[in-house]
Amino acid sequence: MAQVQEISTQGLKREYAVTVPQDRIEQGLLAQLEQIGKKAKIPGFRPGKVPLPVLKQHYGANARAEALDAIIDEITQKTLADHKLRPAVQPRVDLVSIAEGKDVEFKLVVEILPDVPPTDFSKVQLEKPVADVEEKAIHEAITRVAKSMREPEAAAADHAAAMGDVVIIDFDGSIDGVSRPGMKASDHRLELGTKSFIDTFEEQLVGSKAGDAKSIKVTFPADYHAAELAGKEAVFAVTVKEIRTQKPVVMDDEMAKEIGFPSIDKLRERVKDDLAANYNRVSRSIIKRRLMDKLAEMLSFDVPPTMLENEFNNIWQQVQADKARGELPNDDKTKSDDDLRKEYRTIAERRIRLGLLLADIALAQKITVEPTELRNALVAEARRFPGQEKAVFDYYTQTEGAIEQIRAPLLEDKVVDYVFSQAKITEKKISVEDLFKQPDEDEAA
Repeated sequence: MAQVQEISTQGLKREYAVTVPQDRIEQGLLAQLEQIGKKAKIPGFRPGKVPLPVLKQHYGANARAEALDAIIDEITQKTLADHKLRPAVQPRVDLVSIAEGKDVEFKLVVEILPDVPPTDFSKVQLEKPVADVEEKAIHEAITRVAKSMREPEAAAADHAAAMGDVVIIDFDGSIDGVSRPGMKASDHRLELGTKSFIDTFEEQLVGSKAGDAKSIKVTFPADYHAAELAGKEAVFAVTVKEIRTQKPVVMDDEMAKEIGFPSIDKLRERVKDDLAANYNRVSRSIIKRRLMDKLAEMLSFDVPPTMLENEFNNIWQQVQADKARGELPNDDKTKSDDDLRKEYRTIAERRIRLGLLLADIALAQKITVEPTELRNALVAEARRFPGQEKAVFDYYTQTEGAIEQIRAPLLEDKVVDYVFSQAKITEKKISVEDLFKQPDEDEAA
């Protein structure tokens, strides 16, 4: 029998000194060689008839390593069970002595999950912002659909271009008299007023007529995606070849039928339902963040050091990548790396604490993700990639751990719904504009 002695207890960390007798290693070695011998093909011997000394000569080192791995795993699992430990991460094994023919000694280091203190969710009070779907929003949404369906018609020869008209143009742009790639096109269709082009390009075409030649001066934005053009002044030689005017917007049963609805009233119902669903998604994300903030304030317990370090490293890699691309949030751009590390380590600790709480709730309340729920979510994910559905399915079903990327958010939402059912929630009516002005709520934890 192996000897296991606890040598250190510090916070969430446990260390054990383990000694495995040499005869236990030898038994494991013989068992491994016996299995190998059943299939080993060595010249001069029939399978299953290879003498033990020959097997040791050919496979001894690998067999001993495999036997030792199996013994260490068995001892680790028994130690966890005997001491009722819930490991936060994979226990670490530090080998001390593995000399052949002698006892094997190693140190087992275990970081355990903390005991999450009980939380009275009935004391959680939350305000949920809600917004009604207004007739104006429904009208605007259907108007956008109607506009996208209409085809502009050729304008009269003397028609002067106005906002909303479509102009067919040739253009050739230059900076300091030098043409640049991507600044030239023929028969380009441009709807005036859509801000498809930079600066006042479209405004300067208002009033022009078919056949006009225009010289348009604009300035590229300072944050333009092409750095070599950012902030530069440009001149475009433009020829207006044709002007087309938009037909009036008609929203009637015929228009509704063209996009698959029996009537304009049915289309209005669908648009209203879609808008309401979108408002509800935004509202839920806001109250979910508020819930997480409340819970974070109520929680106070240590987190496993390795879990914290892993989570922080994941965040920090993203921060560094954002920094390299110049995409750090404005608030972070003036901070030192030391300040950012401190801030994001606090965020990592918060995430772990909330994650442990949610996992504890799921376990206590027996909240799980049903197979049908998981499959439906996987189907929805696959549909996001038309033509690649099978590849998406294969990735999530055949890649180890990938399906957890689908399961985890589903489980989190179900746990959050449970907490909502226990908390005191009051609704506050606000405008749609105010609903969408709320701070970024994407990050629940």
